[in-house]
Amino acid sequence: MTQPVSSTQQTGPDQGAAPASVPASPQKDRSPRALGLRLDLRSLSLLGVLAALVVVGAVTEPDAFLDTGNLQLILTQASVIGVVTVGVTFVITSGGIDLSVGAMVALASVWATTLATQEYGFAGILFTAMLVGLGAGLVNGVLIAYGRLVPFIATLAMLASARGMALLITDGKTQIVTVKSVLDLGLPGSYVLGIPPLVMMFAVVTVIGWLLLNRTTFGRRTVAVGGNAEAARLAGIDVRRQRLYLYLLSGLCCGIAAFMLIILSGSGQNTNGNLYELDAIAAAIIGGTLLTGGRGTIVGSVLGVLVFTTITNIFALNNLQSDVQQIAKGAIIVAAVLVQGRTSVSRDS
Repeated sequence: MTQPVSSTQQTGPDQGAAPASVPASPQKDRSPRALGLRLDLRSLSLLGVLAALVVVGAVTEPDAFLDTGNLQLILTQASVIGVVTVGVTFVITSGGIDLSVGAMVALASVWATTLATQEYGFAGILFTAMLVGLGAGLVNGVLIAYGRLVPFIATLAMLASARGMALLITDGKTQIVTVKSVLDLGLPGSYVLGIPPLVMMFAVVTVIGWLLLNRTTFGRRTVAVGGNAEAARLAGIDVRRQRLYLYLLSGLCCGIAAFMLIILSGSGQNTNGNLYELDAIAAAIIGGTLLTGGRGTIVGSVLGVLVFTTITNIFALNNLQSDVQQIAKGAIIVAAVLVQGRTSVSRDS
């Protein structure tokens, strides 16, 4: 009789765990305490980078950077890409990839801001944005899970198709939002204790994502599929259905992010979400999510988003060119991955 292949997936306070029927490797210390320490070291390395960036911002532009309005701006800008990154983290943890998230944000934002949609007010815009995101995620999931297309190819095709549809809907024009209840959410008068509504939405999505990945069967199945899909199948997990759900989740996060972007910009444009896929994937990877699957961390992904958003803000305040900013981002990615890699090796040895 064929025996299930053992899985070596890690467990910890901020990453999922393989099902109990998939045993861990006995050669290494897989205790929650040891793995929790390893995760803490990864998070601390990112916190160190973030703290260093705050010091740089405070030294170079103390009045502007430390201004309350600027800090609110950093958190608000991080919130939109952060929601996308939460969905991407789940997909990467399962061993997949989603290159279409930026295009899905654009498509959802323009579809939700057409004149016909705006006639239904706040609820119409929100519902349309989420529905379009779910629809695009459904197409990705069906093609990958049941059509057996490689995730890279399927989501690359969605990237091109969604961008094309967004351009077709707008005819290259900006669609201005006229629904007052939507626009009011982006104004300082809607802040609660100085916290913008978009930041609170991001916080809610982050908490739900953390609980889903670390405290539910869905999260454990996601990690198991990413670590060893065949072992997960032999353990009784419907791998294809799980992958479908994950791309639906990614699409839903894109729909929510599109609605947040509508609030932030007051419009829908076919250029919305440009390069979000690169920023989201990079934030997840430097946060500790394993690109080959089997390990994911929501907290690390959020820290990665904050690092990139802070870099962008510092460069803008100092009037530095965008090409230098991209070089700095690349250096941060390499440095963070090297630090985390050394940390992982030291803990495994």
